[in-house]
Amino acid sequence: MSVVVHPIKRALLSNGGTGARNYDEFADDAEITEIIAANPDSALAIEMPHRAPDSLGRTFTAALPDAVARLDRARAAGRYTPVDDALVLYRIADPDRPDAAAYGLFAMVDTDQISTSADEPGRVIRNEDVFIEKVRERVALADATRHLLSPVLLLQTGRDSSPGATGAAPTDARLHDRLRALAGSLGAPHVTDIDHVGREHAVWPIRADDPAAAELAELAGRGELVVADGNHRSLAAQIGGLRRFLAVITTPASVAIQPYHRLVTHTSVPLPDLLDRLVAAGAAVSEAAVGIPEQGTVLLYAGGQAWAVRLPVPAEGEVVDRMDHTIVERLVLGDVLGLEPGDKRIVYVGGDYPPEWLASEVDSGRAELAVLIAPVTVDQFVAVNLARQKMPRKSTWFTPKARAGLVLADLSAE
Repeated sequence: MSVVVHPIKRALLSNGGTGARNYDEFADDAEITEIIAANPDSALAIEMPHRAPDSLGRTFTAALPDAVARLDRARAAGRYTPVDDALVLYRIADPDRPDAAAYGLFAMVDTDQISTSADEPGRVIRNEDVFIEKVRERVALADATRHLLSPVLLLQTGRDSSPGATGAAPTDARLHDRLRALAGSLGAPHVTDIDHVGREHAVWPIRADDPAAAELAELAGRGELVVADGNHRSLAAQIGGLRRFLAVITTPASVAIQPYHRLVTHTSVPLPDLLDRLVAAGAAVSEAAVGIPEQGTVLLYAGGQAWAVRLPVPAEGEVVDRMDHTIVERLVLGDVLGLEPGDKRIVYVGGDYPPEWLASEVDSGRAELAVLIAPVTVDQFVAVNLARQKMPRKSTWFTPKARAGLVLADLSAE
C-alpha cells in the first residue's frame, strides 16, 4: 500500500496565544473581529485579514498584504517554533468528559490522493458540495503567505486486514490506542491551548527519525481517509497546485457530529404561506417547542412560534436524496423560499450555537426564519462517503474541531 501520510517538512508550532477557531466556524462575522481585537496574535487575524479591526471595509484580496505582515511579525516575535521533518501528535481533552479525549495526528497528505467520485482513484474521499468563492480565498491566502494555518480534518476509516489480525479489527482503534499511549508517555506537551468551550488542545512533535513516526504514518494512512471538515481547504490545495496539504488525521472514536442549522435573514414568503406550501408538498406540520428535532423532522421558528415539519421523503433515489439536509435545501429553501444554497440570505449555523441562540436571532430581528435540523450520525457519514455518494452541503458539524494556528506548514519547504 502506497504511503500517503508524510511528516511536515517545516512545521511551525505555536508557543501560545495563536490558537483560534477555524475561519468558517462563525455565524456572525462580528465575532471574528471581536476575537482578533482581543487577541491580535490569533491565527484568525491572518486567515480572515479583512475582518481584523484595522482592515475593516477592505476586501479579502485587498487585505492579503496585512495577513502576510501579521504572520511575519508573529514569526519574528517568536510566536512559533520551527520543527523540521515532524509529525505532530494532537490531543483534545474535554473537562466534562475526562475519559473521552480526542486524538489526531498533524501531517502532510498527498493532494493527488483526493477522490471526489467512485471512478476517480485516490484514498482521500471528499464528497460534499462547496462554495467556490471560499475556495478561491483559501488559494489566495496560501499563495500570499506560503503557509497553511488550518488543517483538513480527515476521518480514518480503514480496517486491519493484515495476516494474524483477529477478525476485521478496525484500524482506527489501533491508531487511536497508539496515539493515546504516546500522549501518556511523551511528557509535557509543547503547548496547550484552551478553546471557547474550555477544551484543552495539546500538541507533541514527533520527529521523522523517531521510530514511532513511521508507525504512526503507516497506521494513519491505512484505508480511506474521509474529509470530515475542510472541504474548501482540500479543494484549495488541488486548485492551488499544492503537492501536499496539511491535515489532522483522527478516528471515529474521537469525534461526534453536532447539528448544522440554517438562518434565513430575509424572506418574502410569510410564515402562514410557507407552512401551507410545505403541507401542499406533502409535509405534516404541528406546533412544537424550540429544540433539536429527530431525524425526518425539521423545526421552523418564526414570529415567536416553533413548528415541527415532518418532511416528505422521496420514495426513490439514493440515501442522500432522503436526508434531512438535502430535503431542506431542495424543498424548504429552494422550492418554497426560492433561495439558492449560496444565497447570502442563508446563514449556516453549526452545533456550537444552541437552538435558543437561533431563536434569539429571529426574536431580535436579525433573522426572519430559523431552520433547525437533526444531526447525521458518524456511521451515516462514513457509509455515505464509502458508498461514494455526495453529502448534502453544510450537513456535518464535527466536534471537537481541530484548532487553527497551533501547527502551521511552511509551504516553502514542501
